[in-house]
Amino acid sequence: MSFKPIIKTGAGLLAMAIGLASFSALAKVSPEEAAKLKTTLTPLGGEKAANADGSIPAWDGGLTKAPAGWGGKGTRYIDPFPGDKPKFTITKDNLAQYKDKLSPGQLALFAKYPTYKMPVYETRRTGANPDFIYEATFKNATSGELISGGDGIKGAVTGIPFPIAKNGAEVIWNHKLRYRGEAIRRWNNQFALTTAGSYNLVKIQEDAYFSYSRKGITEDALKNIAVYFLQITTEPARLAGGILLVHETMDQVKEPRRAFVYNPGQRRLRRAPNVAYDNPGTASDGLRTNDQLDMFNGALDRYDWKLVGKKEMYIPYNSYNLHSDKHKYKDIVTPQHTNQDLTRYELHRVWVVDSNVKKGTNHIYSRRTFYVDEDTWQISVVDVFDQRGQMWRVQEAHPFIAYDMGGILSAMESTYDLQSARYLLNSLNNEDEETKEVKLDESYFDPSNVTKLAK
Repeated sequence: MSFKPIIKTGAGLLAMAIGLASFSALAKVSPEEAAKLKTTLTPLGGEKAANADGSIPAWDGGLTKAPAGWGGKGTRYIDPFPGDKPKFTITKDNLAQYKDKLSPGQLALFAKYPTYKMPVYETRRTGANPDFIYEATFKNATSGELISGGDGIKGAVTGIPFPIAKNGAEVIWNHKLRYRGEAIRRWNNQFALTTAGSYNLVKIQEDAYFSYSRKGITEDALKNIAVYFLQITTEPARLAGGILLVHETMDQVKEPRRAFVYNPGQRRLRRAPNVAYDNPGTASDGLRTNDQLDMFNGALDRYDWKLVGKKEMYIPYNSYNLHSDKHKYKDIVTPQHTNQDLTRYELHRVWVVDSNVKKGTNHIYSRRTFYVDEDTWQISVVDVFDQRGQMWRVQEAHPFIAYDMGGILSAMESTYDLQSARYLLNSLNNEDEETKEVKLDESYFDPSNVTKLAK
């Protein structure tokens, strides 16, 4: 496999020409290349150095200590940078100055909504994980492999599977298996906006056990399950009591994800193979697909994945203010688009992955382009295209670092439908309990136990 560095002057674009190769040729990296994770690269594979003009600083270990005034585990995460003010704000009037550091989808949001803006702050490279994640990531670099045509992995556990990614599928797997703690409980409240700006709140409580990320877990002990996920809808009344249970597999050709749904009217837990791909997401009013939750989840087998290169880009980051319980939902969820005054964008380097539907398969999205933060492997922005090749939807994740556990959490995910002039928000919990670590294991997610929970 060949790499040819390319520098595009004036555009702030770092890219690499990626040679074509089979997945079998892309397995693992050499010990010499892996050693860069302890020198020029961060422990997760980002570039440690600052960019040319210093607008992206060098990584110095990330945010590993809670700020003064934080109440402790289980309490609301507070902003560690309360004195930060926007350096500038991108609007339709000055957009030309910054368009080279925005995605086509982000540019389309400015074209669609005249009041749309992006407040840009100082770049703070807060991405950080616990040491055991770094240690596992280093081991994975020389042992992790894609299998089943890229739709499964082996030889990797606990840490990022492919810290020195060589292709698009590896980047997406890194996002799917990034560290978010071992087990968490959160409110994933969802708002589907009409063109007039009205909405109904759908309240969803979620439990997740990231068995892949467990300290000391072995590949055999996982039994091919990377993540256990339980979703319970509590409001509105017409949806209350609905349950979704998912066991997410590591080799999804060997065994597709196990999904189950519980309908209170039927009082039965049923297998649900349709909870995947482009089937509508839970209570989303058709504004997102199942595989758009968490920006992208599930099997990779319906797309061809191309690693385009790396780009400097304005992306949502350190979204502590947006996550504050000082803001009510009505303060955030506003007509046409979210209240952008509460958001925070920063300049970061992102991996660019382009995906196109494979011949012989189908999906309502013909193409998706993913922009993935180099420091956390969080998918930050997604440009989504329809069957005509026209921009259809734009996704953004607004994350922050949970400094007590070293994992990345989401303050909000947005999906803008440019064609219907509607948008969907999820992952908000400003008026509810904070996301917190909980003690869970596989038995909690057994279908027989979930049936008991439903009763």
